[in-house]
Amino acid sequence: MKHIIPILVFILASCTADVTRLDLSGQWTVSLDSLSSFASITLPGTTDAAGLGTPNALEPALEKPQLLRLTRKHSFVGKAFYSRTIDIPASMAGQPLVLELERVLWASQLYIDGRQHEGFCESLVSPHIFRIPEGLSEGEHELMIAIDNRKRYDISVNELAHAYTDDTQVKWNGILGRIELRTTGVGEIVNTRITPVVADSKAEVSISLDMRGASTLSMTLTSPDGDVVAVADIAVDSTTTEVSHVFDIADVQLWDEFSPALYSLHVALADGDTRTTTFGMREVSTRGNKLLVNGRPVFLRGTLDCCIFPLTGTPPTDEAGWEKVVTTAKAWGLNHLRFHSYCPPEAAFRVADRHGVYLQVELPLWSLTVGSDSLMNEFLEREFHNIVNHYGNHPSFCLMSVGNELQPDFNYLNAFVARMKEADARRLYTTTSFTFESGHGSQPEPEDEFFVTQWTSNGWVRGQGVFDAVPPSFEGDYRVATDGISVPLISHEIGQYAVYPNVSEIEKYVGTLEPLNFRAVRDDLERKGLLDRADDYMQASGRLAARMYKEEIERAMKTPGFSGFQLLGLQDFSGQGTALVGLVDAFWDSKGLIAEEEFRQWCAPVVPLARFEKAVWTSGESFKASLEVANYYNTDLQSPLVWQLLRSDSSEVASGYVADAVIPCGEVTAVGDMTAPLDAVTKAEKLTFRVALEGTDWRNEWSLWVYPEVKEPIDCGDVVVATDVDAALTALSAGGRVLLTPPTSSIAGLESKFLPVFWSPVHFPKQAGTMGLLPHADHPALADFPTDNHTDWQWWYPIKSARVAVVDSLPADLSPIVEVVDNFTNNRRLALLFEAKLAGGTLMVSTIDLVKSQNAARPEMQQLLRSLVAYMNSPAFAPAVEITEAQLRSLFTTAAASQASTSATSIYE
Repeated sequence: MKHIIPILVFILASCTADVTRLDLSGQWTVSLDSLSSFASITLPGTTDAAGLGTPNALEPALEKPQLLRLTRKHSFVGKAFYSRTIDIPASMAGQPLVLELERVLWASQLYIDGRQHEGFCESLVSPHIFRIPEGLSEGEHELMIAIDNRKRYDISVNELAHAYTDDTQVKWNGILGRIELRTTGVGEIVNTRITPVVADSKAEVSISLDMRGASTLSMTLTSPDGDVVAVADIAVDSTTTEVSHVFDIADVQLWDEFSPALYSLHVALADGDTRTTTFGMREVSTRGNKLLVNGRPVFLRGTLDCCIFPLTGTPPTDEAGWEKVVTTAKAWGLNHLRFHSYCPPEAAFRVADRHGVYLQVELPLWSLTVGSDSLMNEFLEREFHNIVNHYGNHPSFCLMSVGNELQPDFNYLNAFVARMKEADARRLYTTTSFTFESGHGSQPEPEDEFFVTQWTSNGWVRGQGVFDAVPPSFEGDYRVATDGISVPLISHEIGQYAVYPNVSEIEKYVGTLEPLNFRAVRDDLERKGLLDRADDYMQASGRLAARMYKEEIERAMKTPGFSGFQLLGLQDFSGQGTALVGLVDAFWDSKGLIAEEEFRQWCAPVVPLARFEKAVWTSGESFKASLEVANYYNTDLQSPLVWQLLRSDSSEVASGYVADAVIPCGEVTAVGDMTAPLDAVTKAEKLTFRVALEGTDWRNEWSLWVYPEVKEPIDCGDVVVATDVDAALTALSAGGRVLLTPPTSSIAGLESKFLPVFWSPVHFPKQAGTMGLLPHADHPALADFPTDNHTDWQWWYPIKSARVAVVDSLPADLSPIVEVVDNFTNNRRLALLFEAKLAGGTLMVSTIDLVKSQNAARPEMQQLLRSLVAYMNSPAFAPAVEITEAQLRSLFTTAAASQASTSATSIYE
């Protein structure tokens, strides 16, 4: 390869005596797959950012290639050769050298002056490091780095592991972070391991060395306040490979989420290498099923980080790039991030350290063939040691999993975790973040120190299996499901409630990825005349998702045997079928669905909680609730709870106190009960039940719906209530006012679901596929049925007593009173309630079965019927749009419609 002559020559540093390292960032040349032609490229950077590789040829379309993920503008998978000329100053000439490349995907090889260097690196998690013990002569040298981003091991099913995928980060080629050449002089500090011993206020230090002569190793320990705590000087020579020392730390400052105190250790060899390492005095441990940090129980309020950075398709290697991720998570009340099937760069750990965020790191693994490939097993073992050697000192690095939803070999996984624990006990380990493997996943494995799951042998520990199947009740938790679990339990990937795409987000994609998925949805809506509905669809589905996240989190926090949850996710997931499950978008910007402050009411170290029977009440009842407080703050609390029952205008229906109580740290404490008669409610109202710890900022609130208790039958007045089309048409032809509310079996529509699409209709097509209601709350038909412009708990029974009508056959200017938001792959016009003129009469169609016998006793069903009848008997009932008999009949079937329903697990089938 001596014939390769780079185009540009760069003088990297002046030849001064103190130059010991060269920053090689800047302009390089690159050749893709061969050495025949070179282009200019800036490193750190990628071929994507340089516009090199195969250009995207796809156009926006509601098809799988476009909907599966964001689309790379330029793609390259193969071997790329990066070249430049460097100038070695006299001060570095003949000295042993180390070349460090931060974040390379997947393998790299070094060439110097056209000759292949003997080193070879492969890692998805740590810097690629080449050692040149003989050094280089003074003057110019040609440096070439060959980087091969082709798959080397089958680490994931469908290439979905986030360490190597095109679904979140992409299969980029390049170098993302530091590109540095440095001398090591008399010796190299290969690794520094610091093990805090919190109980004894000590820090145990172990330093690995590669020495070429005699020297002095100096260590300086600095406190979080910047004061020197201790120093140590130790003589070393060419035979020294390991140095150990124990520092006693007076007035030790512990690291946790409330006080992220960071110490630093500076290590230097005289005439040799230097390293500065930050660490925290923290210990993560367990006591039974409780997770402890420094001996105090913690509750992990987490979300996944799936390496979603839509401007670059790559994880940032600078702290500024991670600052928004971590500070946004904290602003929403979270204290935990799980890195799904990948390990982030160094900068992520540094930012998490500084902000007191607990991290779970995973090997680059999401495989259904675990343990079957010996070469892959060896690679994973090396990656584990790479991770703990490079990032193990970070106090934020508290948990580690072998990977995501692994199968099948749990003998291998248990043995692997046993080796992990023996190698580095500074954190807790688990075999897998959940699994679908038969016989596993519902109980911890023998080597698990914590347990991540979506169900146990006794039932679900996330709302996916509860909220659509069981009528609303706020008394529940997961204590039955967690009974007998002997290690800390963390619920796996809770939520996953899809939100309709925000098409106005398209303009934010100004980097290397194209939002063909968003553009396809926008174009489809425009063709169908629905583009002006897009924001309403996003808001309605998103506010429903927020309601579900609240109940998800509160059930977890009410459970004594719980140690936390991991959302999937607070942030939108741009891959795996465009899974827009977040309350913030892929850029970590709020979608405006709910304020951070409101979310923090139920996602915080201290959360007031209430257990009550139901969401819908009548004025003849008394509202009763049992009040609790989950206290995962850093101290016990003592405060009375003050509660209020408020109308929408903030006037009080009732209020009171629950006696002053001690609320221990690390516990869910029952504080007392409250009762409030509802006889002051004389019309249908939505009330707010608010609870606060007096004298603090800790507060929470819930919505209730209270309807007047009416015992006499509904007076329909002039309205004819019909249950079949023929009867309705007879009454309409006589000029009547008709409420058509047929049995669901006669409607040629869709299954009516309370929950929105799970995860993605593209990734999981076997589901009902709707995304919640869009009620037009200001329509007079709903005047006596208080509602917002989205699904809430008072709609559960009406929704479950309905079938969704597809109203594409009706006139385009007909606007339903209660719309149903379709998923973005179909964008059909859907409805539960609409009005129209027909055959000389006026018609209200309700695909909610309002007269079914089992609904007669439900207050919300009665109230909705009363509201509709009152409106239809008023002059306001004057539909503007006319439909034909054929159009009406198109909504129905002559044969009984299939009433097959999807379950929480049918999506996996």
